[in-house]
This record gives sequence, structure tokens and C-alpha cells, in this order.
Amino acid sequence: MNLKQLEYFIAIAEEHQITAAARRLHISQPPLSYELAKLEKELGCQLVVRGPRSVSLTEAGKVLYDRATHLIAMAHAAEREVASVGTGAGGTITIGVDPGCSGLMPQDRLLDLRRSFPNAEIEIREAATPGIMDLLDGSITDIGVVRTPFKSDGLRCRFAAAEPLVAVMPPDHEVGEEASCTVDDLAGSPIIAYRSLLPELSKAFEVTGSSLRVTTLVDDPRTAALWAREGMGIALIPRSLLRVTDTGEQFIKELACRELESRPAVIWKAQHAASDLFRTAIALLGDLS
Repeated sequence: MNLKQLEYFIAIAEEHQITAAARRLHISQPPLSYELAKLEKELGCQLVVRGPRSVSLTEAGKVLYDRATHLIAMAHAAEREVASVGTGAGGTITIGVDPGCSGLMPQDRLLDLRRSFPNAEIEIREAATPGIMDLLDGSITDIGVVRTPFKSDGLRCRFAAAEPLVAVMPPDHEVGEEASCTVDDLAGSPIIAYRSLLPELSKAFEVTGSSLRVTTLVDDPRTAALWAREGMGIALIPRSLLRVTDTGEQFIKELACRELESRPAVIWKAQHAASDLFRTAIALLGDLS
């Protein structure tokens, strides 16, 4: 099994069709079909189910797709970093950012990083904290900017202060006091929640015996705020996102619930090979304060 075969397999998995995958790879269909069959023979299992017009992944194929995307990303990251250092470009730093931390990313400090390393390449990858943890574990990202809760085994962490959620409320859905609200106030209201918050949110409502009514579920808290701006419900987002999100004329109220506060953190592998670029990035990011 080699990287070329993995790239071919990824194309097939994402296009759901041998012909479309061959077109994407700029090769003809027969060699692609041959490489797929060869890969299945090497691994000793069927990776795709071939239909009359499309292909679908088997369970083994799904596992391989997940691993292959990480391996290819790591290979490309290594190529870029080696090439940039070899040509004197200054190296590459990849920072994985949870969208819920977007309001805390210190743009002025990233400008300082650019001034210190004018030829370096800075890559930003966005995913929820569990996704960033996977990218960090696979060495696809060098640094993570994430939110609690997460497992810190094998990591170095710099935690910022705890941050509350705020409720972005359209006028038609206003509840609570002038500047704050509680979980009880939100009971029965249409809630727009981002997916990674849902377990903690459900737990908080369960503890108080309040009725949680999630009418819209999104992946990015910034999207939740935008939907609230259009009157679709009450969005619950980290307070710092207000810096980078246009909430329009909605009411903004702090949610008085300690259990739903989270701590942003800068994290990296304890055993990460520290280049000058990496050390400077860590120093400039600090604890996001």
C-alpha cells in the first residue's frame, strides 16, 4: 500500500463513482479500477460495494478512508515543511482552531509572527475541539486552540480564564432579566445550539429539570448566531464570539450557568520537535488573554 493508492482510494470514496474519480485524478478508468482491485487484494478485504452507477464504502473501506485522509494530510504537511525549510522559506506552522475560539485568536500576535518569520507559511485548520485533538494526535496540526472539556494526556496546555455563554435572542423570543438569563428562563424556547455543546447543554437542563428544546443544530457557533439574527431562535455561543460575529439588533444576555462555562486553551504535544517558528508561535499565542 502506497500514498498513490491511498489518493486514488480517497478520490473514489469522495466521488462515489470510478469514472468521476478517474476524471478528478486525470487518469483513465482502467488503471484506477486496477489499483483499487490491487489494494483490496493487498489488504485482503473488500473496500467498496460496486453498484450499476455508483460505489459505496464497506465498513473496512470507511476505516481506510478515515486513516487515508490523515496519512495524506500528514504527507503533504511534511512535503511543505521540508520544501519551505530547504528553500529558505522559513518553515510551516499549522494551527488548528475550534470555531468557538475564533473571537480569541490574537490577530495582532499573528501579525507579529509574520513579521518575525516573513517567509514562513501559516496554515489554519478549523474543526470542533474533538477534531482538533485528532489532527494534533496525527501531527497534522502543530498547535491547537480549543475549548474544555478535552483530555490533556500527553499535552502541554495554557488555559485562559473561564468564559460564559451568551444568549443571542431575537425580540420575539426574549426571556430573562435585562442583561442575563438562566437555564430555567430558556426552558421551552427554540434553541439554536452547536453540536459540540449539546452534551453539556443537555446535562445542564437535566440537572435543573428544565425542558431543553433544540430546534436547530449546527457545527459552528458563528452559524448559530447568524440564524438567531434571522429570528430562527435563541443561539447560545461563547461570549468572545461577539467580537467577530454580526448579531444585528438582537438581545445579548449572559447565561448564568457555571456548568456551561468553558476555558479556551492553547495546546500542543509534549514531545513536539520545537523549531524556532514553533517556539515563537507558542510564545505569541500565550494563553489567549
